[in-house]
Amino acid sequence: MTELRDLLKRADRAYYIEASPIMSDAEYDRLLAELKQLEAEHPELDDPDSPTKRIGDGPIGGFETFDHALPMLSIDNTYSEEDLAKWHERMVRLLKDNGDPPRFVCDPKIDGVAISLRFEDGRLVRCLTRGDGTKGDEVSHAIRTVRSVPLKLDEEVPGVLEVRGEVFIPDPEFARINEEREAAGLEPFMNPRNACAGTVKNLDPSVAAERRLRFVAHGRGAMPEGFASGHAEFLEKINTLGVPSSPHTKVCKSLDEIVETIRSFDKTRRDLDYATDGMVIRVDRFAQQDSLGVTSKSPRWIIAYKYPAERTTTKLLRVEHQVGKTGKITPRAVMEPVVLAGTTVRHATLHNYGNIVKKDIKIGDTVEVQKAGEIIPQVEGVIRAERPKDAEKIVPPGECPICGGPVEPEYRDGAEDPSEETARRCVNPECPAQVREKLIWFAGRKQMDIDGLGESTIDQIRAETDIPLESFADIFRLHEHREKLLLLDRMGEKKVQNLLDGIEKAKSRGLARVLGGMGVRHIGESTAKSLARLFPDLDALLQAEEWQLRPKTLSKSEAVEKGLDADPKDRPETGLGSLTAPIFHAYLQSEAARKTFAQLREVGVDLTSKEYRARSDGQAATPEPGDGPFVGKTVVLTGTLEHYERQELSEILESLGAKVTGSVSKNTDLVIAGEKAGSKLDKAKKLGIEIWDEKTLLEHLPK
Repeated sequence: MTELRDLLKRADRAYYIEASPIMSDAEYDRLLAELKQLEAEHPELDDPDSPTKRIGDGPIGGFETFDHALPMLSIDNTYSEEDLAKWHERMVRLLKDNGDPPRFVCDPKIDGVAISLRFEDGRLVRCLTRGDGTKGDEVSHAIRTVRSVPLKLDEEVPGVLEVRGEVFIPDPEFARINEEREAAGLEPFMNPRNACAGTVKNLDPSVAAERRLRFVAHGRGAMPEGFASGHAEFLEKINTLGVPSSPHTKVCKSLDEIVETIRSFDKTRRDLDYATDGMVIRVDRFAQQDSLGVTSKSPRWIIAYKYPAERTTTKLLRVEHQVGKTGKITPRAVMEPVVLAGTTVRHATLHNYGNIVKKDIKIGDTVEVQKAGEIIPQVEGVIRAERPKDAEKIVPPGECPICGGPVEPEYRDGAEDPSEETARRCVNPECPAQVREKLIWFAGRKQMDIDGLGESTIDQIRAETDIPLESFADIFRLHEHREKLLLLDRMGEKKVQNLLDGIEKAKSRGLARVLGGMGVRHIGESTAKSLARLFPDLDALLQAEEWQLRPKTLSKSEAVEKGLDADPKDRPETGLGSLTAPIFHAYLQSEAARKTFAQLREVGVDLTSKEYRARSDGQAATPEPGDGPFVGKTVVLTGTLEHYERQELSEILESLGAKVTGSVSKNTDLVIAGEKAGSKLDKAKKLGIEIWDEKTLLEHLPK
């Protein structure tokens, strides 16, 4: 086992650091499977840094947020060599009296997802997204599956070492993933970066393992004193420790060398197996970086040169109308094949139907096409002089091209002008093009919270069985197919039983959770709760008139006419807005909605409101929690609690008058800390915020 672990770690280093593979992928996978079997037979010899730990144990419950030791700031961009020269001149001038003349490091700008790796005494302990720059979500469950990220450094480094870099999906892997998705009847991903971002934030680590992400380092966070004096030395040091950086990084002493490096890499990057859209240039020495400082949003000592998008012309043959996971209908151009940025392009986005009208694009036109960020081909304009006489107008679909359901156009600033249309959506929540994404959302933790029914399980059931899973109601019929579920890979007796128990429990979540989980446009978690405070059950909601969905936004005269208080302050602090109420009301009256609700009722889903309370005059009102200890308090939950799931406790506290938020600030009134509480607890202590443990919480909750 020790020999296998060492051999596989050497194979990772040879492939990702030295660019000199010592075995094929098939051989690597065979040895990994052998090691996994041995570890299963000898659990007493477990090693947390084993290569098998990259496979992923199972979905996590959610994301914990941590502060970055040093901010992960954004980088200013430039698109011309002239602006780059001005930046260089400014750096030289500002550093004139600060030691030796500055030298610079040029790094390829990879189009991926920024990640910070934190090593403590040489072991990987935490991986964070960029987040808002000061704090990010922990995604260690996904990043630990990335073979180019070492779980343990080759040498022990005392203290904390943070490495920032980019996680990305190589082009061949992206092509493979989309081929597999299309074969399974799923919508292909638009581009590698979006696919990578979704993979990193997927709660199931096996998804990241299957998509074979890669990591390349490009920066530092916290590090031991004296570890490195500059960026080039830092990259060299972490390379010796087993962390990969780009082989195309170059140290430059002058502007001419920087420009030559940028021009040279523009040719090289077209042969790489991953997307790049520029070159990052930074002052090398850390001491000089520190003296230059930062602006409110970005460091002064670094800049990104973005390559101009390549543009060419071709003929527009026809337009396809694609329906995405949110129901958005996007026009896609089908063109005569043309080579663009090193690849053959046949399709390009037309963005939306308002864009088509503004640019006066017609079928048969000679169009200008470019790649946005070197990834997504898009139609930029028309060569009007070459328009044929039989050019055809592009007509937006009046109904969904997939399900034939109604569509809803959206306009900029509400102006119903065809040139101002920003989107067109299918409003049928059971449209086949949206079904998969809607099922995943519906089963999610903040919606129906069905344990065991994540993205991978839904995909597995839909792809590998004949079990119907096309509607929300089908989820609640899965108990009828228990024997078929048991035949699925990695779905043993216990896992299937947990899944079915989770589905049964979800039936009693109530109206707000159902509405928030259906993925209806404009109706999220908080809006669904707002509606549930107004109506006691689904029947009352379906019978409501449009104005009853928005009591707060009625004018004084409308309110008096409807029998409500003239003063908005005396009306329910809940409901929809004046723009969203008509849209949602129209959906409630649609045949698709009535069918969906009827199916849910048929399978036993509780469609009564848990939030509703009636006023003395018989009208709906926001719950009045009284004068308890949580009324008007902003509460943050952190750590693991023995008696409550976090979502369950959040709902209880909100019903008692609290506002539950995800981060600690000076406006926080109370932090409830369970076991393994992290940075939120530390921040609360620094700010002097009241902190309760679970025992104190239980003493204050209603018996």
